[in-house]
Amino acid sequence: MGTRFQMKPLIAILMVLVLTACTRAPQIIGVINPEVPVNSVVDLTKHRVFIISTREASEVVGAFFSAERAPELALASVDATIPPTHVTGMLERPEKLPPDPRTEFTVVNPIIYEGNNTFVSEVNRELAKRAPGDRRLLVFVHGFNNTASEAILRLAQFVEDTGFTGVPVLYTWASAAKGSAYVYDINSALVARSKLDEMAEILSKTKAESVDVFAHSMGTFLTMEGLTRAHAQGKLGTRTRINHIVLASPDIDIDLFQTQITELPPAILEKMYLLISKDDVALRISRRIAGGVPRVGAADVEALEAFGVTVIDLGQVSDSTSGSHSKFAGSPEVVQLIGVGLNSNRDFGASGQDRPLDELLDGVPVRIFRN
Repeated sequence: MGTRFQMKPLIAILMVLVLTACTRAPQIIGVINPEVPVNSVVDLTKHRVFIISTREASEVVGAFFSAERAPELALASVDATIPPTHVTGMLERPEKLPPDPRTEFTVVNPIIYEGNNTFVSEVNRELAKRAPGDRRLLVFVHGFNNTASEAILRLAQFVEDTGFTGVPVLYTWASAAKGSAYVYDINSALVARSKLDEMAEILSKTKAESVDVFAHSMGTFLTMEGLTRAHAQGKLGTRTRINHIVLASPDIDIDLFQTQITELPPAILEKMYLLISKDDVALRISRRIAGGVPRVGAADVEALEAFGVTVIDLGQVSDSTSGSHSKFAGSPEVVQLIGVGLNSNRDFGASGQDRPLDELLDGVPVRIFRN
């Protein structure tokens, strides 16, 4: 009886995840609306997103990449468009195909690059459109239960709402995009870990002045594994300069995180920021699946302060349109605050900024605990 009682909540959770996945919005990469061409929409915003992927290609309409693991990296780009009616913190995804660029995000002009040199040349072309000081890369690593389409859309919305002035690069690994495939996803993240060094080498060949790293959920686990691996190989910090490493809602076993932290040098920890929230529903489920071990993104601030990183507590933020697990993009206040930090090229809230975070936080339910 005791075992049956304990299993019921977990079964109920898994059922919710499966049902949620069945109602997800369609994939839209390369799907155009013949009645409303993108170029016909006035005041539409467009962001070119570069893609480095460990996914296999897909012939499914709108998918571009599948959930299968590829032996080699794929290099690509797309143009994500933001509708003129976009509201900060919202991701206006189409519920049916084709998307309407007047009111919904679209993802058009998908291109696969055959070689590293072509990819690097195209990234440099985009960097050259920026002024010196803004020729930066934002490497975004998505989390659990994501299609490539969803990851592109989230990155495009994040870039738009933060006002990031550099060039966005998505590292998309082979998530199954199923709520019931947690183990498959974590193994896919581990498979993708071995390709992070190759990605870093490719990006180091560009003319980027620096790079910001932003990872979400299970993507933070992959990112931390990549950082510790690069440090062990003596490569961390030897290529493109890193400005910030932001880990949003980290889905990492807190004991594992402590081990990872101890393997990294202070110069990297000083650049690291954790976005956490005790009310994160997804991390509560992850904790159950992981045998009850706390996840970093929902841990107590006191337990994280000793790690020597900056902790940004979003626990009191309640205006996220994307739920408790994605407050970094779904809360207008939070996404704009992150934008100030990323675009400063300095420490989040450092003195000397035009609008330091301490000033912007006035009246906003966000607390920062600096290292």
